[in-house]
Amino acid sequence: MYDLTSVLEFDALSEVRSGSSILISGPAMSGKDRLAYDILADGLREGDGAVVVTTGDGAGSVVEEFRSLVPDLDDSQLGVIDCRGEGGTDEEVIGNAHAHHVSSPGDLTGIGIGITKALEGLHNAGNEQGRLALVSLSTMLTYTDKKTVFKFCHVLSSRLDSAGYIGVFTIDSGAHDDQTLQVIKQAFDGMIDVRDAEGGGREARVLGLAGEPTDWQDI
Repeated sequence: MYDLTSVLEFDALSEVRSGSSILISGPAMSGKDRLAYDILADGLREGDGAVVVTTGDGAGSVVEEFRSLVPDLDDSQLGVIDCRGEGGTDEEVIGNAHAHHVSSPGDLTGIGIGITKALEGLHNAGNEQGRLALVSLSTMLTYTDKKTVFKFCHVLSSRLDSAGYIGVFTIDSGAHDDQTLQVIKQAFDGMIDVRDAEGGGREARVLGLAGEPTDWQDI
């Protein structure tokens, strides 16, 4: 079980089952990517492993971001799959963090291979528990269709289950039609909805992880 309540204070997040995949959905600039990173950083502080699949920031920037979030970070706890297509398809070591470069956000086979290598590397380094963040599914959906992305998420969920990890995946709710969002949501065990609050700030709610959906609350 994973306790995520130090990041978001919802009872529904106090006992998240190993292998769970959670979709973090919200409009652009609503802090959903930061929330995904905060969930991973929280695990890193506890000694968990972390895998980041990035479609926007480069692997070096991701490593530096987590070094700032977790000042005493052991880089060997971190694996990065850089999908921007700007680093070839080679592997790279940044400090002690391993990065896998993939040709594009649409190369789901390459991304899957990179994730498998990252999970194996972290397991071999003694990280029995861990968290994965994929930022963002919206970028993938500009390269391939919703059914292919759904299938990818479903397969990845099984892989996380086998590894005993949990996964958080972000999606820009304003960038897709309702049908696309409904298809993608079916691949996940639960969802964290994020939105801008009317009086400023942000609100979130949790759906599907424990009982009824929670009320919106400030975050």
